[in-house]
Amino acid sequence: MNLYPLARNTLIALLAVAAANAAFGQTPEERGLEIAKEVEARDEGFGDSSSVLTMILRNRHGQEVTRQMKSRALEVADDGDKSMIIFEDPADVKGTALLTFSHKVDDDDQWLYLPALKRVKRISSSNKSGPFMGSEFAYEDLSSQEVEKYTYKYLRDETVDGTDYFVIERFPVDKKSGYTRQVVWIDQDEYRVRKIDFYDRKASHLKTLELEQYQRYLDKYWRPLRMHMVNHQTGKSTVLTWAEYKFRNGFSDSDFNRNSLQKAR
Repeated sequence: MNLYPLARNTLIALLAVAAANAAFGQTPEERGLEIAKEVEARDEGFGDSSSVLTMILRNRHGQEVTRQMKSRALEVADDGDKSMIIFEDPADVKGTALLTFSHKVDDDDQWLYLPALKRVKRISSSNKSGPFMGSEFAYEDLSSQEVEKYTYKYLRDETVDGTDYFVIERFPVDKKSGYTRQVVWIDQDEYRVRKIDFYDRKASHLKTLELEQYQRYLDKYWRPLRMHMVNHQTGKSTVLTWAEYKFRNGFSDSDFNRNSLQKAR
């Protein structure tokens, strides 16, 4: 096998990254952080939001289970967002609700209400890499992705099907994360995350998340209407679809506490 073309292509890619970084006068780490900050800045000021969701769980044989949910979120000044997901259907999960307090630096706080037990269960930081309600989304995937949760490295620019992307790596600061790193594709026109490759604690490729069908709200805030998470190690997948987005609902902190979790409808 002639390895020269492979080595040559690798060298060209490395030289392209070096040239791009030099043009911006930045290291790959500085450039990656700058891109991540711009992603976050473009979503600031939405206040609060609500939506309805459909979750489709698909096993490796293609068999499906569908669940219906509602969600709400509250933007918090100088910290991560608060959010709640409430299951409405089918009957065996109806009333189950997840409350998340995301934080920029500290561990996120998460509580799961189980109506069959009439009990609120706290999700410990050591368990946040576990699957949420049998889906391919981990509990940590459902927290707001604050810039401070990661360190960053710019990898390259890439064009796919006519769309230009920044490709960056991000590394979780939290040692209890289920991931060692994530590779993120961000479109260059609107700074929307379009794809994430997740690598597990053994540095193996675990999952891929694709974010699709973006819609713009309030002339500023982009939201994907479809997320597709594939687990490459198990063959399972989960699709989340959003509808009926509403903003500026007037939510407050009192709508996001343990009492509201048990009363959520």
